[in-house]
Amino acid sequence: MDYNNILLEVDNGKAKVSLNRPEVFHALNGAILKELQHAIKTLSEDTSVRVITLTGTGESAFCSGADLKDGMENAGKPLGEVLAENYEPLIIGIRECPKPVLCKLNGIAAGAGMSLALACDMIIANDSTYMTELFVGIGLMPDAGSMYFLPRLVGVQKAFELCSTGRKIYMPEAHQIGLVSKIVPAEQLDQTVAELEEYYANAPTVAIAHMKKVLNETYESSLEQVLAMEAKGQTKCGYTEDFGEGVMAFLQKRKPNFKGA
Repeated sequence: MDYNNILLEVDNGKAKVSLNRPEVFHALNGAILKELQHAIKTLSEDTSVRVITLTGTGESAFCSGADLKDGMENAGKPLGEVLAENYEPLIIGIRECPKPVLCKLNGIAAGAGMSLALACDMIIANDSTYMTELFVGIGLMPDAGSMYFLPRLVGVQKAFELCSTGRKIYMPEAHQIGLVSKIVPAEQLDQTVAELEEYYANAPTVAIAHMKKVLNETYESSLEQVLAMEAKGQTKCGYTEDFGEGVMAFLQKRKPNFKGA
């Protein structure tokens, strides 16, 4: 697929997917959503890729949400169908991706743009930006996964407040309530994310994939089911080259050289 609305860079196990519609603050339309779906699927299947970073070009916005002009083109079509076709495959693709997906929150994340950020495994944010569930301002409820992720991150009461008011959540608060993993000054964002990318590009990829899979299912599972999933995943991790390397490195008191296999 030709990418006209995103930029894709892959280097030494690290992939960066950048939303690239700066004229509309990277608003999501059908075209960019299809490109994002394709990119995430392709990178998920590429065994040479060990970490993915999702961001926006420039410094003002990560993603301003759904492109309402694109919505006008879908006039008369049930919104649920639009979500099922364009948004759901992307959100599920990020959650089922066996590699860490980092969100480099370089600017505002609004509406479905906030949902897209929350779908990632970690959010590292410019400390001067904000997020907002602005759906209520146009008479809609949050979608694209926000109603799933928010209560799990901040609790039902806080999620209700954020959804029903649509107020801006600036990064100090977002970090305090657990919406984002780390906040740093804008001038430190590139370096901070680069260090995390380097870490995950050299981490035991198979083990991390199993961690992510089990964590995805813990809220819908009993303790017994989680214990069974841990045992199943640990068995698979125990047969990897990285496990052998990790044990040998520990015994030899050196840093392990994980290969992701």
